[in-house]
Amino acid sequence: QVQLVESGGGLVQPGGSLRLSCVASRRTFSIYAMGWFRQAPGKEREFVAAISWSGYSSSYADSVKGRFTISRDKSKNTVYLQMNSLKPEDTAVYYCAAKGGGSSSNQYDYWGQGTQVTVSS
Repeated sequence: QVQLVESGGGLVQPGGSLRLSCVASRRTFSIYAMGWFRQAPGKEREFVAAISWSGYSSSYADSVKGRFTISRDKSKNTVYLQMNSLKPEDTAVYYCAAKGGGSSSNQYDYWGQGTQVTVSS
């Protein structure tokens, strides 16, 4: 069983930055692709970004491309989501996920509890 714990959320002004972290409980984290998803109130969960198990391949939703960067540090069993130029529409609960990768939530078997990101002046 893989447990994922997110951190780094909070309140930020439009145009600001945040870095989310997701720590996995087991070293087998290194063989799984990782992804970030988000869910805003009244909306379905949506894909944000994903990174391959090697860390050499990543993909992004069009809405965050050029503003968000996903990365992973295998020595720390941690995946990051650097979020720059934040907009009010980025407000959501952000979830970390692990397993097969890609943009569909069905490809992921393990999920964190989520961390709230609020972009507001």
